[in-house]
Amino acid sequence: MSATRYAYLGPEGTFTEVALRTLPEAATRELVPMVSVPAALDAVRNGEAAAALVPIENSVEGGITATLDELTTGAPLMIYREVLLSITFALLVRPGTELSDIKTVTAHPAAQPQVRNWMAAHLPNAVWESSASNADGARLVQEGRFDAAFAGEFAAATYGLEPLVTEIHDAANAQTRFVLVGRPARPSAPTGADKTSVVIWLGEDHPGALLELLQEFAVRGVNLMLIQSRPTGEGIGNYCFAVDAEGHIADRRVGEALMGLKRICPNVRFLGSYPRAGVTPDEVRPLRIGTSDRDFTEASDWLARSQDGRV
Repeated sequence: MSATRYAYLGPEGTFTEVALRTLPEAATRELVPMVSVPAALDAVRNGEAAAALVPIENSVEGGITATLDELTTGAPLMIYREVLLSITFALLVRPGTELSDIKTVTAHPAAQPQVRNWMAAHLPNAVWESSASNADGARLVQEGRFDAAFAGEFAAATYGLEPLVTEIHDAANAQTRFVLVGRPARPSAPTGADKTSVVIWLGEDHPGALLELLQEFAVRGVNLMLIQSRPTGEGIGNYCFAVDAEGHIADRRVGEALMGLKRICPNVRFLGSYPRAGVTPDEVRPLRIGTSDRDFTEASDWLARSQDGRV
């Protein structure tokens, strides 16, 4: 395995590259752009890279399905870190292009919901076609295959383009969440401000089946931050659920919730416990009474004393 290489969704000039460069260790790694999320993750699986940074969620459209599906169905990988990046777009064009000249526009599919209203107001007749990434869209504009691309303003110089319009976003304060993914190993130690990601497959489909899964978290005071259903590919109505929960697998409440899920689900895939981006332990909501590690330990000790006749 190349321990000095980090892969990312390329080509050069993507928001993913910008997010990756915010990590301190990126300065000492060879950063390798890949053509797609599956290609970036396969580079880790194949030992071509030690880790890969890929987008997994944005605050406008929700989960990035290409990443969720790849983490769900591909050979196991683990999340070790997350990065939050504020997103705003520029309309990149070849020099001399005016707004009235634009008939075709491209960008990554996740960009469309974030610029849809702006495009309807300013380019109502332009035809949209998705590209592999926003930077790849800029490259296609450079080659003359499209008139304009929505991408980061920083990508303009890389592809010899000009930002015709900047600060484009339908939703203020839009953010995208990226995750650093590597091969499975022991998670880093708890920080007090952590997140645990898993994928859960339903067993027998019956009324209340999803509620039974959620109760494993609820009764132990584990707050869910994301739950998204994804088809399993085994027919209509067959779903698995990607879940982000507050806390670390080493926390008793989280560990016991995962054990509870494993007892009742045909499959549970652990995707990692890792520090939450932009959150300190002091900012984490107080635990519900009875759900701290101390509470679990005291309850376990009480049960042991009861079993031994030492009540």
